Amino acid sequence: MNKVDLSVNIGGLKLKNPVILASGTVGYGNEIAEFTDLNKLGGIVTKSLSLKPRKGNPPQRIVETPSGMLNAIGLANVGVEAFIKDKIPFLKNLDTTLICNIAASSVEEYVECVHILNDEETIKAFEINVSCPNVKEGGLEFGNDLNAVGRITEKVRNATKKPVIIKLSPNVSRISDFAKVVKENGGNAVSAINTLVGTSFDIYTRKPKIKNVTGGLSGPAIKPVALAKILEIKRNTDIPIIGIGGIMIWKDAVEMMIVGASAFQIGTVNFINPNAGLEILNGLNSFCIENSIKNISDITGSFQI
Repeated sequence: MNKVDLSVNIGGLKLKNPVILASGTVGYGNEIAEFTDLNKLGGIVTKSLSLKPRKGNPPQRIVETPSGMLNAIGLANVGVEAFIKDKIPFLKNLDTTLICNIAASSVEEYVECVHILNDEETIKAFEINVSCPNVKEGGLEFGNDLNAVGRITEKVRNATKKPVIIKLSPNVSRISDFAKVVKENGGNAVSAINTLVGTSFDIYTRKPKIKNVTGGLSGPAIKPVALAKILEIKRNTDIPIIGIGGIMIWKDAVEMMIVGASAFQIGTVNFINPNAGLEILNGLNSFCIENSIKNISDITGSFQI
């Protein structure tokens, strides 16, 4: 059997393979560990962490939609101190790369979270979720403001020597402009894309099905959008990309790598099939063997237009 090099390097972050479990879909790892072997995966991204614990939004906060789901969890999490005390002991025993997702309501909170978590050797990189409301600037999402994304990237970059990945919002006119700003301010990579804004109404009560009215749309319904956004970034800047959005099977993952992703995250599929990560990994390996691809990184950005 031919040996395929499945390892990837994303802006200095080395993974044994490109399969990463997405933030918010597997809790803090222990919730999914009994259903799949996390040690065989390239990485896992923690549920978003904020400085203090957050309860999140009131229910109903998840609604199934055609080919996807809407969620308005509201970044519910245990906070950084409880994470270090209660979650790190389990995670440090895993043979996979841990990426810590940070959510905040001010630039200062992003930096403080990174400062607190920086000394944890188990954490190999930070994924910064900029799809959060900026409470100091009237509630507009950081991710919709070029200057804010640049400022967050610069401040977090100065707070750690570990790789910094900025998770970009697709709800902008030109996502490549945001990727350029991340690169200019020292970011190592971008994750693309976060969820699309969506809503759903009950036709009889005429009320929104989600208490928060709107939520983030994820799942296979958003894959074509994710592919187009990743391609746009790849064609306009050379920052490494971690692709996210609607991957259900290995063929989706290959497609995402072809348009520019160096690695990818799987999210919604984890709720349907907790073992999807390993199945996708096996599919990728077989695809490479059948097509005489020795290094999986050779697929990245190999599109023909």
